[in-house]
Amino acid sequence: MSPVKRTRRPSQTKIIATLGPASSSYEQIKALFDAGADVFRLNFSHGTHEDHRARYALIRALEKEFSHPIAILADLQGPKLRVGTFKNTKIILKAGQTFRLDMSPQAGDETRVHLPHPEIFAAINEGAELLLDDGKVRLRVTCKGADFADTLVMAGTALSDRKGVNVPTVILPLSALTEKDHKDLTVALEMGVDWIALSFVQRPEDVEEAKAIIKGRAGLIAKIEKPSAVKHLKKIVEVSDAIMVARGDLGVEMPLEDVPSIQKRIISKARSAGKPVIVATQMLESMISAPTPTRAETSDVATAVYDGADAVMLSAETASGAYPLEAVTMMDRIISRVEDDAFYRAQIATYHPSLQHNASDAITAAARQVAETVEAVAIVTYTTSGSTTLRAARERPQVPIICLTSKVETARRLVLSYGVYPIPGFDAKTFNEMVLHACQLSLEHGLAKPGDKLVITAGVPFGTPGSTNILRIVDVTE
Repeated sequence: MSPVKRTRRPSQTKIIATLGPASSSYEQIKALFDAGADVFRLNFSHGTHEDHRARYALIRALEKEFSHPIAILADLQGPKLRVGTFKNTKIILKAGQTFRLDMSPQAGDETRVHLPHPEIFAAINEGAELLLDDGKVRLRVTCKGADFADTLVMAGTALSDRKGVNVPTVILPLSALTEKDHKDLTVALEMGVDWIALSFVQRPEDVEEAKAIIKGRAGLIAKIEKPSAVKHLKKIVEVSDAIMVARGDLGVEMPLEDVPSIQKRIISKARSAGKPVIVATQMLESMISAPTPTRAETSDVATAVYDGADAVMLSAETASGAYPLEAVTMMDRIISRVEDDAFYRAQIATYHPSLQHNASDAITAAARQVAETVEAVAIVTYTTSGSTTLRAARERPQVPIICLTSKVETARRLVLSYGVYPIPGFDAKTFNEMVLHACQLSLEHGLAKPGDKLVITAGVPFGTPGSTNILRIVDVTE
């Protein structure tokens, strides 16, 4: 029986939609999927484990209805550094005044406030900057001890209870995984999520610590949101399975004017390594309360697509906003318009990652070129681990990449990757058998019609990861 079809054409760039109070029913999630969402994010900073389990079950039921893999991403909260409370819940600061942060649990006032994080006092030095409330208040340390820091207010006015603290200039002696994260990670892995997003990554060791716990049960996404992560970007990309440009804290801890160039650098590094890369945070934020985005937000999404990101992400827009369906629909419209632009294709074509000197990279690069020359409608890859398909996605071909795999777990993870249309449950004994099924499945899924051409790659013998060594052009027949 043919699978249920979406009403939209599949785009190459994927959409991640965060679920929450505004998108918790089966009907709501189905509408988001049909509008263009490819991956659903469970934000463990909010909601209960029961909430996430219920949404997970709904997504898997939807996956069954559409006979198409859907990726589920669990986003861990990470350490949250916050000040304590104030006697009157809020104070007013003036530039040039002194202000103390200390370990005393007493309610604060205009002269001091509780900072229950001894690791901050241990790591900072005189001259260090502290950013409070997403950078709205900026302090400079003038004197410090083991349990206090005297500061000078450089900018900012109002400060209220439990606002966040950022320390941009130092690496804090903190694990990226808190006690809460360990519990959330256990629950997420027990559910069977496909991706884990790791917050507060400062160094490659943070990623390696999490991967040692995950043990391959899910892919790991390193969120780049700290200056130290940018500094160690190359190594973090190497040890991660995917990368997220998390522009929230990144825009607080680094000069705002630097964020666009950093975003481009992160995307480029991830693409070169063949790792999926996501652009996130405030993409269509005005649509939390408005039915249409600003022109600047539209350009922001388009820029991420022009840069060749694998996916763009919606957060509060779909989790708690008033217009979740409209937000996904708008993001899909922007992606489709960019991908139809001749300038987009020309820009993508100007950059292709350097190839390793092996047959797999040579065959994969040739597949993209051959597909363009013979005007094939798709490139077909056969993979068990996903490495063959990731290589094809790294080339950013202008046609879909049909991924045939025997493993549903591989198919789900590859949903995140650029242009990949995974079809699981397929196992071939010979290359000729794979070719026949590729033609049949491309017809069933509406990705080809009789007379179209497919470019097919695979590794023989089957089952050897990274052994792509065959390329064939085939004509699709009934």
